[in-house]
Parts: sequence; C-alpha cells; structure tokens
Amino acid sequence: MNRRHLLGALAVALPLPALAQPRPWPSQPIRVIIPFAAGVTDTLGRLVTIEMGRRLGQSFVAENRPGAGGNIGAEACARAAPDGNTICMGTISSHAINPAIMARMPYDNLRDFAPITQLSHQPNALVINNDVPARNLAEFIALVKARPGFYSYATSGVGTSTHLAGESFAQLVGAEVVHVPYRGSGGVMTSVMSGETPMSFDNLSSVLQLAREGRIRLIGVGAKERIAAAPDVPAIAEALPGFESLSWHGLFAPANTPPAIVARLHAEAVAALREPALAARLTELGFTLVGSSPDEFRAFIAAETRRWGDVARRANLRVE
Repeated sequence: MNRRHLLGALAVALPLPALAQPRPWPSQPIRVIIPFAAGVTDTLGRLVTIEMGRRLGQSFVAENRPGAGGNIGAEACARAAPDGNTICMGTISSHAINPAIMARMPYDNLRDFAPITQLSHQPNALVINNDVPARNLAEFIALVKARPGFYSYATSGVGTSTHLAGESFAQLVGAEVVHVPYRGSGGVMTSVMSGETPMSFDNLSSVLQLAREGRIRLIGVGAKERIAAAPDVPAIAEALPGFESLSWHGLFAPANTPPAIVARLHAEAVAALREPALAARLTELGFTLVGSSPDEFRAFIAAETRRWGDVARRANLRVE
C-alpha cells in the first residue's frame, strides 16, 4: 500500500469526533455588552454576571457601549456571532421604548435577539424639590392641575423610561407638564435639589438614598403597589389608577444562539439571582428580582413595546 492509500485508510478508520472535536462551551471569557455608561444597568449587569461566572467557572468581561438610548450596544449584540460568547444587557429603553418611538431602528427588538431572562424591575419614582408646596402626592397632583404647563420634570433624556413616565403622568392627570431632558442621569438630581426643575421621574435606586437624607422629597412610586424598599411612599396608581412605570433589565444573546446555551445561561442567571447575598444587595438597592423564562420574557417585551407605543402616540412623540 502506497503512502497516499495508507493515510486515506487511517483517516477512514478514525472516528469522526477524533478528527474534529468541538471545544465545550464556555471555553473562553464571555463578553457582556452593557449599552449604557456607569449607572444602574452597569451595576446590575456586573453584579449578576460576576456570580454567573463563578458558577460557570468562566469569567464574564463587561464592555460598555453607550449611546442612542441603548441602541449602539444592543446593535453590537445583535450582530455578534451567535455562539454564546457574547451576550448583552437590555433595558426597557433598548428593547421596548426605542422600537416604539424611533423612526429608524438598527435592529428588531424581538427578531434579532434570543431573550435569556428578565433579571429585575424597579419602579420609576416621582420626586420633588423640598420647596414645592406639597406634602404628598395628592397635594402635588392638585398643584399640577391648577397650573397646567407650569411644572417641569427632569429626566436623563428623550425616549427614556422616565420621560415616558412623565408623559403617562401628564395624560392621567389631564394637565401639561414640561419635559426637560438632560444628557444622562448625572444632572437630573442636581437639578431637582437646586430647584432648577421642581420635579423628576427617576429610577428608585437613583433617588432612594437622597430621599432618606432629606435632600429631595419622594412622593410616589411607579409600581402597582407600595414596595418594601419604601413602604411609606404611596404607589402613584393610588391617586392615578392605571399608572405604572417600571424600569426593567434583562439578559439577551444574539438570535440563533444554540438553545442549549441559552438554557444554560438562563439557569445560571436565575441561580445568581437566588444567591442570598446578591439577592439581598439588589433588593436593598430597590430592585425586584424576576428570573423569567426566555418565552415569558419575549412575551413581556412584546407587551411593553405595545404599551409604551400607545403612550408615545398619544403624546405625539416620535424621534427621527
């Protein structure tokens, strides 16, 4: 037998797995794209994926890709190879509000992602400057009704969940309030504390400590009911039935990521949320932990897109 025939015979004799043995996943650090700079999404994403990495025996490397209300980072995730080595954080902005209000989107929020799990939600909270002549939510609503267009509210930008919270509030009150967008969340609380703007909607975790210190007045939360982190603060829905504004976060993989990998990521994310020390820390920060299934999360995103699209249409809000 000549050399060519001998090599051919050996190749046929070898079992296929010996010729091309795939490396088990995860075989390298997993990239986590966070579509915002330092803040709530970044903190949550890092804390959860650190615990996931401990459980998987493989590190998760956070990569901040901020801009366009989360669209830049989300697009990078959608275009990444669907091999389980890239996942991303997604929020109500990147995966529900932006598709409802933006004329052009660089991705489809349902088609281009494999949802892993909704990690958490937290209410957006209504806070006012200490000099506003209202001691509680009912008195403040009366002020807004009495002076339509007089009161303004600061948020971290156009099209954010806090912007839509203000629009929903105005629609239910039946009086105009003026939106004052800032570039990011840094200047929002400074504006309210100084009185430059008398009110704001912001994530509860961003305002809770300031309210506890007496630097602003927390008068309502956007959950359907009062929450454990601020039990003395009424739900806005107590005065305005139907009001709800939750800022939520979840994990996504690119579409077509193998179902077995998505299932493993889901299992480890849920286990991380149930780790007692991490769960206690996140709850203290004002998060309500979720851990939904991928199918539940997909249905939730579709419902949120419809809901905030309705609010945006009533407000004639469209971002070109």
